[in-house]
Amino acid sequence: MPRIDIDAFYRHALETHGATAEGVQWRSARTQWQRFEILRRLLPEDLSPLVVADAGCGLADFHAYLAQNGGLPGQYIGLEMVEPFIRQARPGAQVQRCDVLTDPLPEADYYVCSGAMNNLTREETDRFIRRCLQAASRGFVFNLLKGRPRHSIFNYFLPREIRALGEDLGVRVEIVEGYLENDFTAAFLHSPTESVP
Repeated sequence: MPRIDIDAFYRHALETHGATAEGVQWRSARTQWQRFEILRRLLPEDLSPLVVADAGCGLADFHAYLAQNGGLPGQYIGLEMVEPFIRQARPGAQVQRCDVLTDPLPEADYYVCSGAMNNLTREETDRFIRRCLQAASRGFVFNLLKGRPRHSIFNYFLPREIRALGEDLGVRVEIVEGYLENDFTAAFLHSPTESVP
């Protein structure tokens, strides 16, 4: 059973705060961009020949971040299920309607996700990670809220749990902590000769 009504949760934030970081449920633009900085650091330096899919892209702010920092991929595919976000997505971003948990996913070199798993159940998070990793030929880079599971509208994990999941999936795992309290970023990377699970 879903933790919350995600569509209503995000529609309310967008109506209250407009097309801002707060409108996609981030505390501030500063913390949103700090997370993007870490995601970008875990991707290859040159994205220009690559396809990057942004799962649960919101307003496609990661696309705007990459554009402002001179690092757009060859193709950016935003995947979003909340219709108002799709209509108000940042200029230049290709965003399509997609429920990552149930819809077919486009193939990409890398999948990224910033914040979209924060309201899922633990089982949904596991499925989300596995599906994105399967659709990505090179890897999946994502952030999660750090902490022990609790009764909350938010979803928390310990880095060691995510490391163990990556090891079970047979991928190389990199984890970055310390950039924000209660947050961490993981990269699940396929080795060049490894088949996608």
